[in-house]
Amino acid sequence: SDIKPGDLIVGIPSSGLHTNGFSLARKVFNIDTNPSILYRKFDELGHTLGEELLIPHKCYYPMIAPCLGRTKGIAHISGGGISGNLIRILPVGISASINRDSWKPQPIFDLLQKVGRLCDEDMFTVFNMGIGLALVCDPGDADDLIRDVPTANIIGELIGNDGEPTVVIS
Repeated sequence: SDIKPGDLIVGIPSSGLHTNGFSLARKVFNIDTNPSILYRKFDELGHTLGEELLIPHKCYYPMIAPCLGRTKGIAHISGGGISGNLIRILPVGISASINRDSWKPQPIFDLLQKVGRLCDEDMFTVFNMGIGLALVCDPGDADDLIRDVPTANIIGELIGNDGEPTVVIS
């Protein structure tokens, strides 16, 4: 209820795919027909595809517990990507502007896009694209949040609008 224009969005990196996008990943790599692809080592990943897909989902609570008093909203970035999850915490009259150059997604995302010939829109609506959690905070609290969670960084800001919430990634 305290979210307002000018607030910042702090992103915390994911550990990879997390729990979403596996159906599309299976299709992209044709895993159902050719399960041996799971044992193939990809230079981009530094290990096998199977090892990459088995990387556990992070538990964010221990990381963000010290920050909860300085956080106005939290979005877990799962199925639906950044847009589909961040929009759930935005009130009417507020939009999010995300700077996609403010972080570097893990190599699995580039590999999926290349092998599957997926467009950016599909990548950002199916996968977390390297952001596992997004925190909304006052600009004055952002440095403290980043100090408490050193892997985090500012990925966007909130702006006012005349209608329903939107999330723009550019």
